[in-house]
Amino acid sequence: MADAGTPAATATAPRAPTAATGPVASQQRQGMLLFLAALLAFACYDAFAKQMLNHYPATLMNLTRYVAVGSMAAVLLWRHGDWRVWRQPHQKLLFLRSLMLAIVATSFMTALASMPLAEATAIYFTAPLIMVALSPWVLGEQVGRVQWVAVLVGFAGMLLIVRPGGALPLTGTLLMALAAVCYALFQVLTRRLSGLVPAPVQYAYMAAMCLVVTNLPALFSIPVAWPGGVELAVLVAGGFVSGAAQLLLLAAFRRVSASVLAPMNYLQLLLAVLISTFWFQRPPDALALGGMALIGAAGVYLALPRRLK
Repeated sequence: MADAGTPAATATAPRAPTAATGPVASQQRQGMLLFLAALLAFACYDAFAKQMLNHYPATLMNLTRYVAVGSMAAVLLWRHGDWRVWRQPHQKLLFLRSLMLAIVATSFMTALASMPLAEATAIYFTAPLIMVALSPWVLGEQVGRVQWVAVLVGFAGMLLIVRPGGALPLTGTLLMALAAVCYALFQVLTRRLSGLVPAPVQYAYMAAMCLVVTNLPALFSIPVAWPGGVELAVLVAGGFVSGAAQLLLLAAFRRVSASVLAPMNYLQLLLAVLISTFWFQRPPDALALGGMALIGAAGVYLALPRRLK
């Protein structure tokens, strides 16, 4: 991440054009476009999963998803040149990080079967707020009073969406809240592993763990009917969209710092609202929209590159 003081120091004096200015600006544009493509791919997969869950169980959706992601991880490891995932350092952190994402995938997919897409996505997007709340204890970072206010505003927005005793199913809501908490822990562990383990290794470890853990529920509820060849191919193709979204994220972060891209995350929440309204004919009500606006505003504020020390 670039020094936050550098732009301010140079803003008062005109800069002479340099050879690096053009390529750097072009690289930043590429990174932002890649990030937008990743958000669109994630939103499309969530909509696809929501549609398919009307016909197939969550375990089958996760199976096809992580078979596709696992095959992409194998290609990444082959290009990386080191298949010995189990011999990498920091095995405990790798295990916990991958386990958190596996719980996220299991909880999210199961909850999505019974919840509207927009409301489910909004609850999930409280994860960055939870990560900030956990930072003082897990990462030793200082969080100021203004940041705590932003976190509380975001959680107030979640309460406007959930409204205890409202129309959202309790089980689905609790599972989505669990997914948000585990994703916050996943982000914290990702920061702990940053620069310690190569990205292809983290990706492959995650894919293997998710493939195993997300299908454990299938041991207790084996699908009665399996899809035909064409339907199975469509489900696996959807999984490749999800895997491609992850690769687009990696490509974006290689070009642009996380502080630039983080506020753009909340465009996915807007996409979820639009898809829920026009595809599934389930527009959020006024209170839910207000709650989403609070979550988005709090999240964007906390994502701006400044106050966490």
